[in-house]
Amino acid sequence: MAGRSEEKPVWTFITNHAQVLLYVAAHPEARVRDVAEAVGITERRTYGILRDLDDGGFIERRRVGREVHFKIRRSKRMRAPLVRNVPIQELLNLLEDTAPRSRGR
Repeated sequence: MAGRSEEKPVWTFITNHAQVLLYVAAHPEARVRDVAEAVGITERRTYGILRDLDDGGFIERRRVGREVHFKIRRSKRMRAPLVRNVPIQELLNLLEDTAPRSRGR
C-alpha cells in the first residue's frame, strides 16, 4: 500500500459541522471564506453548515456593518443520541486547546 498515507482521507472523526463550530468559536469575526479555507470545504458548503447551525440554535448571527459575527450558544445540548445531554461547551473544551488560533484575518 505504498503512497496510501498521501491519499485524502475518506472520512474523519470530527464532522464538518463540528469543525465549523470549533473554528467559529475560536474566530467569531471570521469571514465565511476564512472558515471554508480552515475546514477545507467550499464557501457554499460553509454557508450551508452555518445555516444548519443557526437553524439548530447552536449559533447566533449578528450583523456589524457589512460583516456578520457569530456567537456560539455554548449551553445548547448536542443532538446525537449518545450525547444528547452534553452541552456543546464540553465538546469545545475538549477540542479548543488543539485548534489553531489566528492573530486576525
